Amino acid sequence: MHVGFIGLGGQGAPMARRIVEAGFETTLWARRPATLVPFADTAARTAGSPAELAAASDLVCLCVVDDGDVRQVGEEVLAGLRPGGIIAVHSTVHPDTCRRLAGRAGAQGVSVLDAPVSGGGRAAGEGTLLVMAGGDSEAFVSCRPVFATYGDPVVHLGPTGSGQIAKLLNNLLFTAQLGLAADALSLGGRLGLDPDGLGRILPRGSSASFALERLVDAGGTLDRIAGHAGGLLAKDVRLFEEVAGAAAPGPAVPGPAQEAARAALRAMGL
Repeated sequence: MHVGFIGLGGQGAPMARRIVEAGFETTLWARRPATLVPFADTAARTAGSPAELAAASDLVCLCVVDDGDVRQVGEEVLAGLRPGGIIAVHSTVHPDTCRRLAGRAGAQGVSVLDAPVSGGGRAAGEGTLLVMAGGDSEAFVSCRPVFATYGDPVVHLGPTGSGQIAKLLNNLLFTAQLGLAADALSLGGRLGLDPDGLGRILPRGSSASFALERLVDAGGTLDRIAGHAGGLLAKDVRLFEEVAGAAAPGPAVPGPAQEAARAALRAMGL
């Protein structure tokens, strides 16, 4: 399988490097030429446009920032991808963005998998990203060896859009847990406990969570997390609420996870 990769940011670059190092013939394209420089010593080729990249690829992986990027770059990729080709959207976007792209792609014999990832750049470099995929099951099976170069586990969840819904649910829960963890650490401080000691024991007890570990690493408050990832978390929580609202006609009744996530965003000033 010939693989094209677009989106060489902090997470996409190590994903692309693992594809190259696994021996797949790989073509790269980037808006910013500087992001291609670290691949100069690899076997990866570069293309002058997304369409040129697509013409050399069986599978094109998109790891761009948002819905607008997926729409724009996806259309450019479709201009060059042959029938039988596959687009994998690793970005976290609205499920309908992937469904609409899949509708356009299907008209020319191309499949779309929505396959957002979780874990960040370190997990990508270690090959332990969580890959949540939706779309045609046969297309997923053919792409799985590529996904497995940077993902473990790699899970197929259902039709197009399923991966995005799972990722939004993941980020909703993560945001809620951040807020709860921050509240617990603050409460411990008000009750006279040593903050550093509390930060050492809670992640080792039955209260342990990824969110708690990230919060302790960030100094025990939401301030640094808000500056680093708050905007993305707010986007994803709102996307989830839009998806959930559309799936359940009538007045929305937020559940505890949604309420906790909203509270966490408010605490971050978002």
